[in-house]
Amino acid sequence: MVALHGTDPATVYLSAWARVDGMAVADMEQALYVDRSLVKHLAMRRTLFVLPREALGFVQAGASDRVADAERRRLMRDVEKAGLHRAGERWLSEASRHVLAALSDGREATSSELRDEIPLLAGSITYGEGKSWGGQVPVGPRVLTTLAAAGQIVRASNDGAWTVSRPRWASTRSWLGEEIAAPPQVEGVAQLVERWLRVFGPGTVADIKWWLGSTVGAVRRALGDLDAVEVDLDGQTGYLLSDDLEVTDPVEPWAALLPSLDPTTMGWAERGWYLGPYKDQLFDTNGNAGATAWWDGRIVGGWRQSHAGEVVLQVLEDVGSEELRALEQEAGRLTDWLGGTLVLPRFPSPLSKVRADTGDLVPE
Repeated sequence: MVALHGTDPATVYLSAWARVDGMAVADMEQALYVDRSLVKHLAMRRTLFVLPREALGFVQAGASDRVADAERRRLMRDVEKAGLHRAGERWLSEASRHVLAALSDGREATSSELRDEIPLLAGSITYGEGKSWGGQVPVGPRVLTTLAAAGQIVRASNDGAWTVSRPRWASTRSWLGEEIAAPPQVEGVAQLVERWLRVFGPGTVADIKWWLGSTVGAVRRALGDLDAVEVDLDGQTGYLLSDDLEVTDPVEPWAALLPSLDPTTMGWAERGWYLGPYKDQLFDTNGNAGATAWWDGRIVGGWRQSHAGEVVLQVLEDVGSEELRALEQEAGRLTDWLGGTLVLPRFPSPLSKVRADTGDLVPE
């Protein structure tokens, strides 16, 4: 994979479990927090990803710098509009300088600890006043978000179980031993597009643009720099790398249970070829995928957990008896691996909220 989605902390572990035989929670924690060969970083589409350390440079240039700039501008505008600070740019520059100074000695700190130490991180902004989803949003964590997107600080240790996100923050230099060395932006975009094509190709310009969170122009330039080859996708123009045109041998049919926001489920903008008619049942209104059940390259349903921790299939079509047994075997394997741990996805699908036995909504 190019990266694993990290917005929902459990996704990282469950996505790896689905792909790596014998993967244990301790293995992922070793890679994230001890070896630091995997790093959490805000990147494409302002989404938190878990990336191989060696990918940080081109991801920073090809996506994260753009996200950081947008976050800075939005935050400066919001604090000025809310009347918190008259000069948003000067405030953000000073607040950022204090955060970097506080983390310069190699320490790790939570956002609450930094807010208590740095008065400039205090204050909140009201969003959606009068609406059910509205409320006060503190500005301190948003300062940390801009610094993280810019590659200056990172989410370091986690003060919680693997299913929750309670990050401690550290400077990038202290956590990784070096700064992120980013190439020119054009080169970073091209490297990201190349890796997308190797994992998800063939795909359309629209697919790549959506995944990258960039522009059509940037995608077309990258495709040209890569000498990508046009291929036919049932009447649409798709692209592959010039050294990836050989017909692949068929593989044996396979079953998989993937978590919400899994990178395969979220890999393309145009999903009809593997999603079929199930979009409204498996994606929320914001385009976030829930947990899915796959058979032989297609989504055929979803899954959720019972209150006792058992993985329950929610198959949406008649896949056949042998196919169903294979999916049930995966459900049993995942139940055993979870060992009673309940995973509550941040973005549950509409299907996952329905009880299979009654068709009623599952109580929140």
